[in-house]
Amino acid sequence: MAIAVTIRYGTKTDVPGMLALVKELATYERAPQEVTNTIEMMEQDGFGNQPVFFSRIAESNGEMVGIAIFYIAYSTWKGKCVYLEDIIVTEKLRGSGIGKLLFNEVGKFAKEQEAQQLRWHVLEWNEPAITFYKKYNTSFDTEWTTCKLMKEQIETLF
Repeated sequence: MAIAVTIRYGTKTDVPGMLALVKELATYERAPQEVTNTIEMMEQDGFGNQPVFFSRIAESNGEMVGIAIFYIAYSTWKGKCVYLEDIIVTEKLRGSGIGKLLFNEVGKFAKEQEAQQLRWHVLEWNEPAITFYKKYNTSFDTEWTTCKLMKEQIETLF
């Protein structure tokens, strides 16, 4: 089923819809309780005085149906990289090509930025996403383990 989709830059007014899609993804990924982000945080972080992320919005018939959130990162070994935090397509439209449109937009951004890498994570059990990324001849890195300190740990330790 072909649907008409437009990809555009995200704006501050998109944040409530963006956060709704984030929560939808968290439910799909079996971790809805993990979303602690808020509309206010996303507005500040994406559209405040010092934005830390970029976004692209997929729309169909005036409705937000997908998003891509990404940012510029730096590798001491490679140089400038673009990190794709998430591509989220509303569940009812997954498999319709919207993810490809969003991924291509992030790829174009990486190319414009002359990035040395485009990086992202994918859950090891998320076969539909893994299959999608394999179409791009993606390198899957099995050598690195993701590490993190949560806000509470940061506050306690430092």
